[in-house]
Amino acid sequence: TSKSRAALSLLGFCYYHIQDFSSAAECYEQLTLLHPEVEEYKVYFTQALYKAGAYAEATRASFGLDNPNSHTKMVKLQACIKYCEEDYTAAKALLEQLPQDDPDYVYNTACLLYQDGKYQEACKEFQCAKQVLGYAPALSYNIALTHYSMKNYDQALKHIGEIIERGIREHPELSVGMTTEGIDVHSVGNTLVLHQSALIEAFNLKAAVEYQLKNLKAAQEALTDMPPRSEEELDPVTLHNQALLNMDSKPSEGFEKLAFLLQQPSFPPVTFRNLLLLYCKHEYYDLAADVLAENTHLTYKFLSSYMYEFLDALLTCQTAPEEAFMKFEEMNGKLTEQLRKLTKQEAQMSRDDEVKKKVLQEYDHMQEKYMVVLMAQAKIYWNREHYQMVEKIFHKSMEFCNEVDTWKLNVAHVLFMQDKYKEAIGFYEPIVKKHYDSILNVSAVVLANLCVSYVMINQNEEAEELMRKIEKEEEQISYDDPDKKVFHLCIVNLVIG
Repeated sequence: TSKSRAALSLLGFCYYHIQDFSSAAECYEQLTLLHPEVEEYKVYFTQALYKAGAYAEATRASFGLDNPNSHTKMVKLQACIKYCEEDYTAAKALLEQLPQDDPDYVYNTACLLYQDGKYQEACKEFQCAKQVLGYAPALSYNIALTHYSMKNYDQALKHIGEIIERGIREHPELSVGMTTEGIDVHSVGNTLVLHQSALIEAFNLKAAVEYQLKNLKAAQEALTDMPPRSEEELDPVTLHNQALLNMDSKPSEGFEKLAFLLQQPSFPPVTFRNLLLLYCKHEYYDLAADVLAENTHLTYKFLSSYMYEFLDALLTCQTAPEEAFMKFEEMNGKLTEQLRKLTKQEAQMSRDDEVKKKVLQEYDHMQEKYMVVLMAQAKIYWNREHYQMVEKIFHKSMEFCNEVDTWKLNVAHVLFMQDKYKEAIGFYEPIVKKHYDSILNVSAVVLANLCVSYVMINQNEEAEELMRKIEKEEEQISYDDPDKKVFHLCIVNLVIG
């Protein structure tokens, strides 16, 4: 009857808007069977299947859109489905069937460019789409994402700020920031309004930017600022970010969330890598080995050759350290070659242009990889207390690392362990002086080792001055925040004692 048809249509509409796409698809499937002449029901059925992640079924359903007026919609849906299935060649071929002045053509072309790693070109295309369509949260988010991928963090935060500002102004019912302020609010649910506002995506990207900038507190606040939802309503990206950012305070919960995500049909691509790295960081090497063995199908998809070789060498350390050392040595040989090649390229560039900037970014990225492998290699001999060998390894790496604080700090440690106090001071002092105005941001062990080094070469006045500086800053903290506990001075005294 017309009443039952209207009720079923309304029910499908409601399911779709609360993002229960599977239930929406069931309603629209019934409507397509009862009323095959209504083209709209076929479109809604296909869209609901696509949103529910049933890509094969959605593709089949799209072929039922036989009305000429629905051809463009069918092509767009099929392109989106192929994109989600990671068949980018097919998605591009389908997009070519659309008029090039169609905003969806521009938008989806930008998505394909982004997927291909062409972030600069993708950003321009997204900007073009924005000029045609006007402001749209999803567009601003994608522009922010391209800037994030190019490490233009200021620009990324600018676009993220715009999304959040508009979301607060236009949707006060979404309770943005309430959780951070300690206000107990109910879940806003995964509504279509929330989805269209792009607030969840914006806050997750903000957390990622702050994390990259090493502002851990700001990154954590970005997650609590987002509209409140119950844990079972959280999307995979939020769940992943919660696990990662709270790992220091809640490691068991973090590992549980990451392992849970790995069992789901879809999860953020970095989940697999991060779970393995965090297991290794916390020295759960057996668990890391088990995850690798149980998910060989994910290894080639989600781990770069560098990451796989690194994890393989790291796990080999537990049973055959000499073999692991040689694996690290081979990795660093390849990285050294690439660093020298990039140094040569930079030297040949006289102009300060985009190409030079790209080369410098690539150098920094390669140097970071080199440092990770180098420290893992040195740790093999550090654990054996063979400090002379560690110093030798660091000396070999001076060409690429002598300006890196992490390298300087570890050189200082290994000199300190060999009672080379004067040389250790030469490496500790610049790091401490760099943070002298906020001395408690320096690790207590670094301050303690520097004080001991001063004492051991009879520079007691420098040691006392440093300890007075620590004491003064701790007193200021106890005055500003009486509940906060700081132990830097205790540790320094303990180590000196």
